[in-house]
Amino acid sequence: MPTDAATSAGTTEAASRPATTSWPAVVSVMAGIFSIVTTEILPIGLLTSIGSSFTVSDGMAGLMMTMPGFLAALSAPVVTAATARVDRRLMLCAFVLLLALANFLAAAAPGYWLVLVSRVLVGITIGGFWSIGAGLASRLVPADAVGRATAVIFSAVPLGSVLGVPLGTLIGDIAGWRTAFAAMGVLAAAVFVALLLALPPLPPEQATRLAVLGGMLRSVNTRFALAVTFLIVLAHFGAYTYISPFLEQVTHMGPGLITVFLFLYGAAGIAGNFIAGSRAARHPRATFAVAAALIAASASLLPVLGQSRAGAVALLVVWGMAYGAVPVCSQTWFAKAAPHALEASSVLFTASFQATISLGALVGGVVVDQFSPSAVMTSGGVTAALMALVVWLHHARRIDWPGGD
Repeated sequence: MPTDAATSAGTTEAASRPATTSWPAVVSVMAGIFSIVTTEILPIGLLTSIGSSFTVSDGMAGLMMTMPGFLAALSAPVVTAATARVDRRLMLCAFVLLLALANFLAAAAPGYWLVLVSRVLVGITIGGFWSIGAGLASRLVPADAVGRATAVIFSAVPLGSVLGVPLGTLIGDIAGWRTAFAAMGVLAAAVFVALLLALPPLPPEQATRLAVLGGMLRSVNTRFALAVTFLIVLAHFGAYTYISPFLEQVTHMGPGLITVFLFLYGAAGIAGNFIAGSRAARHPRATFAVAAALIAASASLLPVLGQSRAGAVALLVVWGMAYGAVPVCSQTWFAKAAPHALEASSVLFTASFQATISLGALVGGVVVDQFSPSAVMTSGGVTAALMALVVWLHHARRIDWPGGD
């Protein structure tokens, strides 16, 4: 239960919320996360072509997914704490400029090592921008619009899949993977202008210190949030990072059709995001458990049913809808665990999410190199099933849950 101090802090925060809804500001933050998400997962659609350019294996090429996540996990608490007294609008703009630089660097990289350096910069951007932007809705809209604004901001995650990755893959097929990264650099520069024009000044309301983050870990709900986020993100990115090799080798599809399938996956993700956005605030455990069960079923069945194109696309649509619910469910769980420290909860959400993206891509790379793309799908399905079990244990222990469920 919240303490009197936490309640007082929540009351103060609610009173400071704007009286009018600033949707251009909300959309500009969403655009920032869209450009970040697209840049982060763009290598999924270009994995084979980038690996061929530098003569590296699919597993080694998967390091492009591993590097940003690890750096984001480190930079989320460090950068947020170090810039605790800096205007959040200024920091968001600075991170997007860094993202533009990273994309242009990747586009011009003469060797694979420089591509990995660019991914380090992407990781720093992810850690800083997500930690600030993920929980920003309450400062941009009135209290009764926070749920809708949060859903809009997090729609950037499936939008990155439905628009960013397929379009990036298409650009890569037509003009080369370097052009795809250059296009992302241009987009990041445009987002910088949008943030500069749309966001109001956002002076820090409460300094996020490392000690605050450490204190949050003493909460049982926060520890469960870390556990379920770790398992579901490990399951998803351990398998989905290597979906292109699976579709090429098992379903026997060409690059053009893979782009179409990724588009359908992302479209389902958008639907899942908005469905979960309305349900996660009231029933985060149940919504999260259903999403995990659907991911477990989809990934586990792909080696069996994914040999046909109809089976593969049906399972990818279910997978996409389920994963669309994951980020908003995870962020909601962290926020409910620490309602008095929303930016700190966003930091923990970002750090845990990104660290596990890296670990998932790394573990998946080992499995796909040592065994097969089918084996990595099976391992992802088993891990997602374990996450659903952890949610059930949280419910079975009848742990106090702020706000219901």
